Amino acid sequence: MMLVVGIVATALLAASALLAVVRMERGPSMLDRSVAFDVLTTALVGAIAVEAALSRRTESVPILVVLSMVGFIGSVTVARFAAVEPPKGRQPDTEPEAGPPGRGTPGQDTPDQEKP
Repeated sequence: MMLVVGIVATALLAASALLAVVRMERGPSMLDRSVAFDVLTTALVGAIAVEAALSRRTESVPILVVLSMVGFIGSVTVARFAAVEPPKGRQPDTEPEAGPPGRGTPGQDTPDQEKP
């Protein structure tokens, strides 16, 4: 019975890894590719866990921990990078940002300044 569960789990993990690789290749945005990388990492961790369960060995646990940490750190890094990146097709603002009220650029009148 354990062998049947292992085969089914391996087949499902292989299908998810294959679909994740396809999404990584086709993904229209960097965030799609990042999510696909997370799925691929999770499928790899799951495959190693299934192998460890079937062979009844615990030496694979450190590998699982390190691989999970690498996947998490990679996801956080990509998320931080994506948060700074401007959306595709949008031009950066060319107008200067407005300062605090009452402080205009030299030579310009502001509403709270009196004219001589």
